[in-house]
Amino acid sequence: MPIKTKGLVPRAWRILKRVVIFLFVFQLFYLLLLKWVYPPITLTQLGSLLGGDGLKRSYVSMKDISPYAKLAVICSEDQLFPDHDGFDFKSIEKAMKHNQKSKSLHGASTISQQVAKNVFLWQGRSWLRKSLEVYFTFMIEWMWGKKRILEMYLNVSEMGKGVYGIEAASHSNFNKPARNLSRLEAAKIAACLPNPKVFTIKPLSNRVATRSVWIIGQMGILQNDPDIQKLLQ
Repeated sequence: MPIKTKGLVPRAWRILKRVVIFLFVFQLFYLLLLKWVYPPITLTQLGSLLGGDGLKRSYVSMKDISPYAKLAVICSEDQLFPDHDGFDFKSIEKAMKHNQKSKSLHGASTISQQVAKNVFLWQGRSWLRKSLEVYFTFMIEWMWGKKRILEMYLNVSEMGKGVYGIEAASHSNFNKPARNLSRLEAAKIAACLPNPKVFTIKPLSNRVATRSVWIIGQMGILQNDPDIQKLLQ
């Protein structure tokens, strides 16, 4: 009996359109929801859990995070964070020039880009993931604002093997809540961020020891900037 193909293509197209519309509406709803709540889990956290690294995580609000921690991650990761719209194009251009001449790759991701990747996407360097990262970066800058982006960054970033967020990192390394972190302790956690599984506080890696001193110096320079002060309050 011949297979009836007439009408299958239009039907498949209608189904595909409905799926695309549903996914688009769902991600808008999820984006808006995360302006006030934290993600139940991220793909990176799920990978850590399934990969055997475990998952230590405790979400906390901005009022329960030391101003030193907020300042330290800005100084370490994205000093233009209060001023840009999600992308630091000068740093991107500089990183591209470096990567063309060197085998070691330099990144230029802002805090906003890292939040977009860590909350909504997976780890990797594919063009698809990078394109989605651009989209979600624009969306969170537009829908959330800088304070919420920084708050989310401090709660979902990997800060140790299986350790996610500043509260878990603070307890894991210093046996205290994040609101009680000192300037040096906050700088040490921030110094781990490029690769927290390799750059460790316990035991103290050379990278963390040297970079934390640099971060403290930057904190002294930037702490009185009016735009940064607004984010620390």
